Amino acid sequence: MNRTDRRAVADVEPSQVREGFRAAMAQLAGGVVVVTTDDADGRPHGFTATSFCSVSMDPALVLVCLAETSSSYAAFMDCGGFAVSLLSQEQSVLATRFATTGADKFRAEDTVTTPRLLPAVAGALAVLDCAVHARHPAGDHIILVGAVRHVLSGRAESGRGEPLVYHDRAFRQLRRPDHARLPRP
Repeated sequence: MNRTDRRAVADVEPSQVREGFRAAMAQLAGGVVVVTTDDADGRPHGFTATSFCSVSMDPALVLVCLAETSSSYAAFMDCGGFAVSLLSQEQSVLATRFATTGADKFRAEDTVTTPRLLPAVAGALAVLDCAVHARHPAGDHIILVGAVRHVLSGRAESGRGEPLVYHDRAFRQLRRPDHARLPRP
């Protein structure tokens, strides 16, 4: 059997691919972030994401993916900048709130302002204040690329150093193995 024949045998129905893909991606652990911006009228918008990563160190670029069905999609399609708050393991309730459509997401006690006057999450491990670098359509999502303009570290002020992780459709906490606590030689 040649290479072309093997590919033809491997094709499955799109619904089977979707179900298998969803199950496979649930096995990939990801850090949890909240992405925020203001719309043209100054109203804050935000969402929880695990589809976030660094793209480049020079220049400093990050990306996050946002579903077209998100209630904040229009605000992020029109914004000039956004903030990414890297959540600590103590912030799972806040992550759930930002993942819930129609929730009161921006409470004064949980919100800070970045140097570029964007809303962000108070007490996050770090906040990246970004200018929009590019937007790329990708299936039913938009890939939003941000040029990092300011980095605010919350680790020193909050004392929280453990990230919030999402795996197998639930928030998780990392456990350090005992050998990880041994001093370095």
